[in-house]
Amino acid sequence: MVVGRLSRALDRPVDAASCAVFRVMFGLLLLSSTLRFMWHGWVAEYYRDPQLFFSYWGFAWVKPWPGVGMNVLYALLALAAACIVVGVGYRLACAAFAVGFGYAHFCDKATYLNHYYLITLLAGLLACLPLDRELSVRVRRRPGDRRGQVRAWALYLLRFQVAVVYVFGGLGKLNSDWLLHGEPLRIWLAADADLPLIGRYFRQPGVALAFSWAGALFDLSVVPLLSWRRTRGYAYFAVLTFHVLTALLFHIGMFPWIMIVSATLFFDPAWPRAFAKRWGFARSFARAPGIAGEPLGLLARALAAGYALLQVCLPLRSAFYPGNTLWTEEGFRFAWKVMLIEKSASLEFKVVTDRGQTYFVSPREYLSPFQARQASTQPDMILELSHFIARDFARRGHSGLRVYADSQVSFNGRLRKRMIDAGVDLLQERDTLAPKRWILPAPREAPSF
Repeated sequence: MVVGRLSRALDRPVDAASCAVFRVMFGLLLLSSTLRFMWHGWVAEYYRDPQLFFSYWGFAWVKPWPGVGMNVLYALLALAAACIVVGVGYRLACAAFAVGFGYAHFCDKATYLNHYYLITLLAGLLACLPLDRELSVRVRRRPGDRRGQVRAWALYLLRFQVAVVYVFGGLGKLNSDWLLHGEPLRIWLAADADLPLIGRYFRQPGVALAFSWAGALFDLSVVPLLSWRRTRGYAYFAVLTFHVLTALLFHIGMFPWIMIVSATLFFDPAWPRAFAKRWGFARSFARAPGIAGEPLGLLARALAAGYALLQVCLPLRSAFYPGNTLWTEEGFRFAWKVMLIEKSASLEFKVVTDRGQTYFVSPREYLSPFQARQASTQPDMILELSHFIARDFARRGHSGLRVYADSQVSFNGRLRKRMIDAGVDLLQERDTLAPKRWILPAPREAPSF
């Protein structure tokens, strides 16, 4: 009985307008961010200039395309994004963007950002959903293809993905640094103390802590508040305020704008038609008959359930690692741990040969400045870099190599402490999913300020 009611709820028709508007707005964000990436010359900076690209576990085969290959890839991504906006070859464009964008950002984990991961997931979901039957070139060319409704499962799947980001983002903030010490917001707000009007307040006692509590409460409450009609308007005002403020203060890329657009999925599915009616162009957006998408079959239900389970389990995997995973960063990626850590570090390698020769090596001899900053605080990248250095020394005729790392890390405002066991030869270690015993325990003292 329960399964039957759930199936009927998922298969019932809902207005397709909100999903179509989301497709257009999301596509515009993809297009603008891709063009911006190309305009600033970041394709060459991140994919052509470095001599080492840090691999994700199990994805060492993913490498940047040679020559102008990555420029071609980003041009194709821009084309795919434009097709998503206008609804031309929509599903193919979504699939191409998800695969191409995911490939590009799996080339080097130094560039990992939560919103890159979210973009890949949402583009992949859109490829599976019939969201081009409204507001698209397809229905303009063939009006008979227009459908005014979609199955509820299409909308719910998108809502679920957005909810996962907020819920796990909020759960990640339930730690002592965030709730008791206001870190790392205290560090970041102090850096903005010179801003006009509001900057002078950022150094005041209690301000960072208040911002931290507000951020945790926002993440944990915004989904139910957006889902309830009576609180939806207030909740969306909070979404706008919160994300615009974080965009202005912390410069975290497209993430705030993606979340502002994604939050509209929790509105009444017909909200764009009501908006059009209010502003006098309802005729051009009148509801069409028909339902896009088929009822979920057994295989589709299994795939959707498997996807949902994966999205829940991936963020939970850090619970199976010992110690403070914000320090070790084990299970950190793909877990929506947003804005939780601020690290600065010094890193130097000691290379010892079988002849007793000792060399001290800076990461900047092999990495771009951006990569060096990222690698100095992330143990798995330190391990990979140590093996790369050893291969370079071997090519120069050295043998019997041992490589040790001296990594001194400041974590959320604490004094610097050694992160990597300096007595461990990293060439004897391999990057696996198991806990890394050569990572030293996190500092226990409270942040200093």
